[in-house]
Amino acid sequence: MATSLVQIPSAPDLVDQVYRALLDAISSGSLAPGERLTQEDIARRLNVSRQPVLQALRLLKKDGFVHDAPGRGVWVAPLDVEWTRKVYQVRGALDMLAARLAAAQCFRIDPKLIERGRRAARGRSVEAMLDADMAFHQAIYAASGNALIGQSADHHWRHLRRAMGAVLQSATQRESLWDEHQSIADAIAAGDADGAARLSNDHGAEASANLGRRLAERLNSPALSTSTTALSGDIR
Repeated sequence: MATSLVQIPSAPDLVDQVYRALLDAISSGSLAPGERLTQEDIARRLNVSRQPVLQALRLLKKDGFVHDAPGRGVWVAPLDVEWTRKVYQVRGALDMLAARLAAAQCFRIDPKLIERGRRAARGRSVEAMLDADMAFHQAIYAASGNALIGQSADHHWRHLRRAMGAVLQSATQRESLWDEHQSIADAIAAGDADGAARLSNDHGAEASANLGRRLAERLNSPALSTSTTALSGDIR
């Protein structure tokens, strides 16, 4: 008789959980630029062992979110206007390609995504604004039929989300943002590949200029305000 095996539920990867918790805290500003982090402190605050913290910090350092600090530990990387501009350049190229490929399929973006974005822009939740913006662009990446676009863009979105979050703590989204999204969606649905690519490029350039200006103003202010999100809790 064959031995029966009881299924064991798979536990979420702890390193990934720690990485996400730290990245969310850095993006929200609750871990401020320049703040020193140590394995011991993070492990205590997240109620995990030091090993997954060490691995998560290595990944964050590789991705450019933390740097080695003098002595021991790491410190949260500063926000940088020029770096943000370069990230937008790369993401803009990916957005143009995705829009062109999606237009070749005459893909119709769910109108609810744009409705959601307009509601978020009228509200006060920074997280809702960022989530809606990302959801719209991710829908285009998925519609492109090229999974590498979304995978590549995801890394750049992590950096932009951090910069956008810092700016939106003291300013609202541009009112024209979702009008631009609607125009891109219309061009894609109409199969206008050149128009969709051009509109995506213009949209990215405008967003980059506005974010760069606002971020520079914020970095020149006496102090960066931080989110009330706490880095704490048992994430196991």
